[in-house]
Amino acid sequence: MREKILEVRDLVITFNTSAGQIRAVRGVDLDLHKGETVAIVGESGSGKSVTTKAIMGILSNNGTIESGTIRYTFENQGEVVTENLLDFSKKQMRKTINGKHIAMIFQDPMTSLDPTMSIGNQIIEGMRTHYKTKKKEAQKKAVELLELVGITDPKSRMKNYPHQLSGGMRQRIVIAIALACDPDVLICDEPTTALDVTIQAKILELIQDIQKKTGISVIYITHDLGVVAKVAEYVNVMYAGKIVEKGTVEDIFYEPKHPYTWGLLLAMPDLDANPDKLVSIPGNPPNMAHEIKGDPFYPRNRYALHIDKKEEPTLIAVSETHAAATWLLSEHGPEYALPVELEKRIDRMKEEARNYVTG
Repeated sequence: MREKILEVRDLVITFNTSAGQIRAVRGVDLDLHKGETVAIVGESGSGKSVTTKAIMGILSNNGTIESGTIRYTFENQGEVVTENLLDFSKKQMRKTINGKHIAMIFQDPMTSLDPTMSIGNQIIEGMRTHYKTKKKEAQKKAVELLELVGITDPKSRMKNYPHQLSGGMRQRIVIAIALACDPDVLICDEPTTALDVTIQAKILELIQDIQKKTGISVIYITHDLGVVAKVAEYVNVMYAGKIVEKGTVEDIFYEPKHPYTWGLLLAMPDLDANPDKLVSIPGNPPNMAHEIKGDPFYPRNRYALHIDKKEEPTLIAVSETHAAATWLLSEHGPEYALPVELEKRIDRMKEEARNYVTG
């Protein structure tokens, strides 16, 4: 049995801005089970980071959670409890949940690290705060964590400051800080975006390796489906503040049902595709300051139906693991075929996967 530890239901978040009220998240449902990796993928502005910041209780001051629940199951003083994190104040979240149970790795390590504190002090800070760990014991664990994340000569590195390290090493330090209090959930918000390709691969492998050793659950936020293919078991595709398709990684990559997912897959770099043709999704995401009528993807969707202009589709089940919010799946939907280019792309991905397993 998969043990659910995090359940988000009907989450709605708005922001008050100079341009008016923006509804950034419009009814998100999300599940995370023990030890699994879930990816949230979509363009910038789709609501990925806002959703996870709400889970962490670190929304900016102009953000308001209009409705929804975030139920988290964790051990508290020897007893397993399930709490709605939205009932916690920011102070309670910092004291009880953040770092201790749910930790987060941000996109740019330099914004996560304090330039005035040594690496060692930044790693032991959480242990000293949450568990009142003695300094020597915390320092010993900090050295072990630096070894775990692949930092050479960890004892010497404890004395270093962020500016003395490379980008890849700084991101490893951020991971060590996130793991310092043995959290149950690790949220990775575009953890490799600021790094070069070789370092990206190493960081992804590192997080996977740590997950195998610790059994931690991981949520990845990314716009890069290449990253998703490497790390995720389950995928949530977000568009305009909602999840428009969700399923296993095989469902999303081999049997995609939403035209937006088709566009994301076609936009992935492919060495075997026509080098003269760069595929992109036409148009721009909707302005979330305006009321959305119908399917928000309608203006960019060449497979759109007349009903898309009037009514927004809900998630329609394809299988036990797979669902998509598109009228193409409704009982009155028309017969349709995947774009030819996408069928070829999926065939190549399946072939690569077979070669990877056999090779």
